[in-house]
Amino acid sequence: MITASAYAATSADSPLVKTTIDRREVGPRDVLIEIKYAGICHSDIHTARNEWGGTAYPVVPGHEIAGVVAEVGAEVTRHAVGDRVGVGCFVDSCRTCASCEAGEEQYCENGVVDTYNTVGRDGKRTAGGYSTHIVVDEEFVLSVPDGLALDVAAPLLCAGITLYSPLAHWGAGPGKKVAIVGMGGLGHVGVKIAHAMGAEVTVLSQSLSKKDDGLRFGADHYYATAEKETFKALRGQFDLILNTVSVNLDMDRYLSMLAVNGTLVELGLPENPISVRGFSLLKNRRSLAGSLVGGIPQTQEMLNFCAEHGIGAEIEVIPADRINEAYDRVVGSDVRYRFVIDAATF
Repeated sequence: MITASAYAATSADSPLVKTTIDRREVGPRDVLIEIKYAGICHSDIHTARNEWGGTAYPVVPGHEIAGVVAEVGAEVTRHAVGDRVGVGCFVDSCRTCASCEAGEEQYCENGVVDTYNTVGRDGKRTAGGYSTHIVVDEEFVLSVPDGLALDVAAPLLCAGITLYSPLAHWGAGPGKKVAIVGMGGLGHVGVKIAHAMGAEVTVLSQSLSKKDDGLRFGADHYYATAEKETFKALRGQFDLILNTVSVNLDMDRYLSMLAVNGTLVELGLPENPISVRGFSLLKNRRSLAGSLVGGIPQTQEMLNFCAEHGIGAEIEVIPADRINEAYDRVVGSDVRYRFVIDAATF
């Protein structure tokens, strides 16, 4: 076994603590990665604090992983020692269902193996990127292009692909009007990507406090949803709205901003069921949809796209002993825009 230093949550109401974990030996098709940076996603917090239920303790979170290949198995062909690589939200799938064969492993019909807090094909529970090393099958390891620094690339493995996938699927580009709801860890990356795709980009945020940032990231317009006139002024304007926030919104008001055949895509995970009036969908033939990251091929496409266009996350790098402080700051929306842990401090 390979011993790695890590940070883990041991219960829902306890802080994460330093520990050691065992990684499997490098198999014929495995890649051992020396982790350099691990992004903090809000999903990590939900899982560590068991806010979604189903957390098995101790749990090592982290699915925004960037590092360097330290060892490869005898049959590995995709990666070599010294390569700059990344790992996202999942580390395995059945590989045989229609979704997997289509390169959309995130929708594996037999259950994708999440990077942490999931039982893998070997019967052991997965542990994530808050650690010094991880062993992953080569098919689920991404190449980080030379044009991307590892620290700003790490959040792209979740936040980046979460936004890139629906933007690509619904055809964001020249002539399309795209609105991003929320300017946080997800939204700020979405603004950059949508702008680079050539879309006309609008940010819909609760206030104008981040307007300067939004315009700097490539937004053409920025509106405060707390202002009464915003929804009236933007009625029927957008081809695509991406909702990145995890609170329950008045969906009828947001749907009213869609043009004919427009789509509102839910990316956040609100606590309560989403409520929508039927008329809000019937008018303008609107659609309400959802999207869950992207498969391995599309995630690699996203990394290549971001490298080509100079897109990285806006980050605050922290040592591991500030993880618990960072969790509280994320919950309080006190970060611009993503915390990234320096894995050397694990």
